[in-house]
Amino acid sequence: MAKRVVVLNNILYFLKLIIIDKKIFIFILGNAEFKEASFLKKTFRVLSLFSGCGGMDIGFEGNFDVFPEFLNEVIHPEWVKKVTDNGLIRLPPTGFKTVFANDIMPESMRAWTKYFNNRRHKSEKVFKLGSVVDYVKIAKKDSKSQSIFPKNIDIVTGGFPCNDFSVAGKRLGFESHKSHKGTLRIDEPCIESRGQLYIWMKEVIEITKPYVFVAENVKGLVSLGDAKTIIENDFRGVDGGYVVVPARVLKATDYGVPQTRERIFFIGFRKDALKKKVLKAYETGLIPLEFDPYPIPTHAENSQGALKPYTTVRQALKGLPEPKFSNDLSHIRYSKAKFMGRHCQGQKEIDLDTPGPTIRAEHHGNIEFRRLSPKNGGKIFNEFHLEERRLTVRECARIQTFPDDYEFVIKEHNQRKFSVNATMAYKMVGNAVPPLLAYHVAQRLREIWNTIFK
Repeated sequence: MAKRVVVLNNILYFLKLIIIDKKIFIFILGNAEFKEASFLKKTFRVLSLFSGCGGMDIGFEGNFDVFPEFLNEVIHPEWVKKVTDNGLIRLPPTGFKTVFANDIMPESMRAWTKYFNNRRHKSEKVFKLGSVVDYVKIAKKDSKSQSIFPKNIDIVTGGFPCNDFSVAGKRLGFESHKSHKGTLRIDEPCIESRGQLYIWMKEVIEITKPYVFVAENVKGLVSLGDAKTIIENDFRGVDGGYVVVPARVLKATDYGVPQTRERIFFIGFRKDALKKKVLKAYETGLIPLEFDPYPIPTHAENSQGALKPYTTVRQALKGLPEPKFSNDLSHIRYSKAKFMGRHCQGQKEIDLDTPGPTIRAEHHGNIEFRRLSPKNGGKIFNEFHLEERRLTVRECARIQTFPDDYEFVIKEHNQRKFSVNATMAYKMVGNAVPPLLAYHVAQRLREIWNTIFK
């Protein structure tokens, strides 16, 4: 009986959120001309750290295509106004623009700039290849060199490295022996080790003084001692004064992403820019919905009220041919690792009618199978005539909600060598924030911006 009551309470909770949010949305619609005009007068400048291939950046800028099932037209009718020729929804731009992106992987730079070059001019000037540690040291050594980070930054975002907090890894956390450049070993853990790179994100926040910062990491951080509390307190200690709302784990499935990915988000605001009542709410933790920076869910495991059901792998892969019939390098190139037995990771066949598992930054034998043969336990009977194979890079990217015009496997100009091969492509996709999840976070910040800031 108690279990039924809990379920009912959860249903009522979600319905309450939606009803309240709809009232706020209707209020905004009533002032749509003024609100939209004031917002569009300014482009919000985003500084992106640990950018990888740009999942967070794509989401924060918007203007990419997703399947209609991934969106909730009841909760966000303003998102579904533009339908493409192939039946996808072109998400509206958010008003945010990435003016600085950064990573240590050359492959990430190549993929990121190729995608964003199709949307703006000279995106290669935006992406800086190198360690954020080195950039901060340069900026702090010479005040004139602080121009390495653009001025007038509104938001700093960063998915600081998660390897040392993930349940899939060794979970060394702050004690990581990997360096900030990812490959070198260091004798003792220190502030420059991979597990403490969020400290250098904090340094960038101190230098650029944005209105908001958004940091993301794996859910495993929550269960690793008091890591979550330490990171929250460290961010609160940013020089200049920032209030950090309680970190929250967001389930990608709750936002239309066909994947059981869970990530923790840390969001902080510059105190002197907030309205007094908002600052008080954030400091006390008694945050009314109209100030809450976290997006409300749009999907649920079982359709509840206005919430749509979770999206599935089948929906994500709709329209994709078999790799041998494709011209897309990101679909043609995939892991050919054979089935190694169910005792190993990544030896399962993906369930087409549920959200997919978390796409990991792996390759070869750790990538889930698109289908298994009958002898290896395959269950997709109507595909037994097709070859046993693992998920392609494109299929992984679809499950992550990347648009199809993002090229992950890239050939050099001579068309003989790859500047980004499938191994690195799998890694980039697995490390990324799902663009659709990031879009929800960005749009929520946009919705409350004029409400919370002076």
